Order: sequence, then C-alpha cells, then structure tokens
Amino acid sequence: MSSETATIPRERASVFEVPAWLWMGCGVYGLLLVTGSQLLVDSDTYWQIAIGRWILDHGAVPSVDIYSFTRAGEQWMSSSWLAQVLYAKAYDLAGWTGPVALAAICIATVCAQLTAILGRKMPATYASVVALAALELSTGHLLARPHVLVLPVMIAWTNGLMTASERREPPSFWLLPLIALWTNLHGGFLFGLVLVGAFALDAMWNATSAQRPSLALRWIAFGIGALAACCVTPYGWGSILAALKILGLGELLRLIGEWMPVDFGRFGAFQLAVLALIGAALSSGVRLPPPRVALVLGLLYMALSHVRNVEIFALLLPLVVLAPVATQFGLQAAGVARLRAVPAVALLAALCALTSAVAMSARIAPPAVQSPAAAVDVLKAYNVKRVLNDLPFGGYLIWRQVPVFVDGRAELYGETFDVAYYRALQLKDVDGFIGLLRTYDIDAVLLQPSTPAVQLLDRTAGWQRVYTDDNAVVHVRVAN
Repeated sequence: MSSETATIPRERASVFEVPAWLWMGCGVYGLLLVTGSQLLVDSDTYWQIAIGRWILDHGAVPSVDIYSFTRAGEQWMSSSWLAQVLYAKAYDLAGWTGPVALAAICIATVCAQLTAILGRKMPATYASVVALAALELSTGHLLARPHVLVLPVMIAWTNGLMTASERREPPSFWLLPLIALWTNLHGGFLFGLVLVGAFALDAMWNATSAQRPSLALRWIAFGIGALAACCVTPYGWGSILAALKILGLGELLRLIGEWMPVDFGRFGAFQLAVLALIGAALSSGVRLPPPRVALVLGLLYMALSHVRNVEIFALLLPLVVLAPVATQFGLQAAGVARLRAVPAVALLAALCALTSAVAMSARIAPPAVQSPAAAVDVLKAYNVKRVLNDLPFGGYLIWRQVPVFVDGRAELYGETFDVAYYRALQLKDVDGFIGLLRTYDIDAVLLQPSTPAVQLLDRTAGWQRVYTDDNAVVHVRVAN
C-alpha cells in the first residue's frame, strides 16, 4: 500500500449510534468483571488493601515498616499510597468485587482511549483491532494492583506529549496534574519523565531550524515543571528517591517473575507479535522519523528486559507509530458515530446492573493458592510469634495481621536480604536456611509444598509438620 492508494471509504455509523470506543470500553469492562478472579491472582493485592486501610484509619501515610518483624521500624515510603486508598475504599464498598471493578474500569478506559485516539487517523474497525491486540498482549500483568490504575493516566500523558511534538509546540502545562497524579498512584512515574525527553527530541525534529531554540527552552521549562509536579506527594521529593531505589535492586530483579526478561525460548503472544511487526515493517517498507525509531526501539528494549513492561510496549507502540504510518499509507478516519445519550446510558446501566449482580453473588475472591486460611488458623492456634513464610504468602499474612518475614515490598528488604532468603528456601545455601531459623528466632515456618526447604524441615530435629494441604505446609519448633 502506498500514499497514492485511494483512501478508505467512510464507514457507516456504529450500531445504535454508539461510538466504537464506548463499545470497546463497555465490552472490556464486562469481560473483565465476569472473569474477575483473574485480576486477583497476585498476593500483593492483600497488602495493598491493608496499607490503604491503615492510611484511612490514621489519616497519614506510613513512613516506617509496620508489617514485618525482620524490618520493623525501618524507613519505608508507600509510593502507591493513593492507589492503595482507592482499593481499600472499593473493597469496603463491595468486597472483592470492588477492587476488581476498579481495576476493570481503568483497563476498559485504556482500551477506549486507545480506540478513540487511533480512530482519529484510521477506520474505527482497524483501531478496535489494534486496541484488542494490545489488551491481549497486556493480560499477563493486568492485576488489581496500583500499576493498573495508572494506565489511563499514562495514555493521556503520552498522547498529550505526542500531540504537542507533532504540532511543533511545547506541551500544555495543564498536563502537569497528570504526572502528579501518576506519582501518587505508582512509582512508574519516572517513565513519564523519560517520555518528556523523548518527545522533546521528536518536537525538535519536526520543527524548523528557526523554531528550535525557542521550542527547546519551552520544552525544558515543561520538563522542570513535570519534575516539580512529581514532588507534589505526602513524601515530597522522597517519592523520586523511593522509585529510584526499586530500579537499583540489581540481581534481585532477575528473581522476581515480573522483572525477569522475556523468554524467547518459548513461543507466546508477545513473541508472535514482535516477529509479526518486524515482518510487516520489512515487507511494507514502514518509514519512521529517527526520534520515533528511537522510541520504538526503547519500548522494545524495555519489554524484552522486563516482562512487566510488555503492557507499556503494547499500549504505547500504536501511539508512537500512528501519525507516520497513517500518513505513509494514506489512512483516514472513517465516519464516527456521535455519542447518543439514550444508548450510552442504557449501556452504562447494564454494566452497573452486572456489577451489582456479581457483587451480590460473592463469586470473586483471590485464589486459595495464595490464601492459606486454614494454615494461618493453625499458626494462630499455636500462638506463634515469628513465622518464616514463603513470599507468595506475605500479602495474606499481612491481611490476617500476622507479622511477616518477607513480602512483596522488595525495596524495603533490599537485594542482599531477598537474594539470601531465596537461596536459603531453595536450598542453594542449606547453612543459610538454618542460619535464618537461628538468627531470627523462628518458631514456625509456612511454605508452599513445592518449596525445597519443606523436605529439609521434615528431617530436621526440633521441627514438626503440624499441617498440610494442597497449598501450604506448616512446621513448628518443638524443641530448642
């Protein structure tokens, strides 16, 4: 296809005069709500809600650790405090349906945003297909956790920067509240600052030589404003330091599933998408300006480096290539249905009814594999004080108000502690495991049945297995 190709004819108005983006958002929300328990497969959701409750109860944000006995009292900042409060309020309103509905609304909003933005330069059908493909690639990391609440903010922020660069203008300072909101919701706001620099270079490329000096100064002013906006949190500039601390965890990041690099030794949706995009670009001769090439390569590098960044690649790549590809191949927006109040309200009312029905059914709940209720009941019956727990159980123990050995707050425990803990439980360092029991005066151990340390405890004098099920094993100390 070339720029000489005849433009695509205008589409007829959408069914019931509802725009494609609204159909997309409502459809995705309904799907996610029906399969809601899939958004709760990460045990971190437990402690995120627990911290939100603490903030609401105390009217303040935590500044030290209050949940573990290994780091009790050490400095710690909850960089996702606002998301935690929102999840806690949602849980109080509707049980587990609340956090699921909140996460589903944000994911559905992202799909609607992407469909609407792409639909300005291509037919709505194409835009919808791209949005669905991005959703499919992102499903592995779509969970009821703070990063999901940030996704609509990320899309709006990126689109604002991109639009300014294409118009050879600086971004509007009205965008700054977005980065401030991002900072209070999740520590990934540092990526938003990186995007400012990336689109500033793109703006310089689009501008004439006479425009560049003035434009550069105005983009620099916006960047300074964005940096200042990132300090508008209860922690001030400490939020930036906390976010940087997470990125400095070194070897530990290679042991955390979502921070691991993508495995091209197996063939999945992401691997297929990357190969398909490369093949399509080579066969059709896609041409991008150098700044956009750099952005594409940067997004790809991020996705290959850490699994958690696949969603960023999937959601932002269409925006980055939209204008150049639409211009090169002569794509044009087809006729878009106007938003009619009656069908739109009917759709939203149907979704509200669905949400109420799901909440009343109480069918949404975290999986048993990360919710060892019976095992924790046994621990409480034995009145144990210091429990060495498997990492996936940390969130549930916090939920049950049991002090934890470790949980998902890797920035609190640090690289040295977490790596030693991992090696000990996997029996890569047997002396290290025995050392943990002795050093921290452990009187009970709660592990998954598949953890190698379980078999060692079965054979260690002074320890007795007192509970076993498909998800958890409990050992207690029976002698010095």
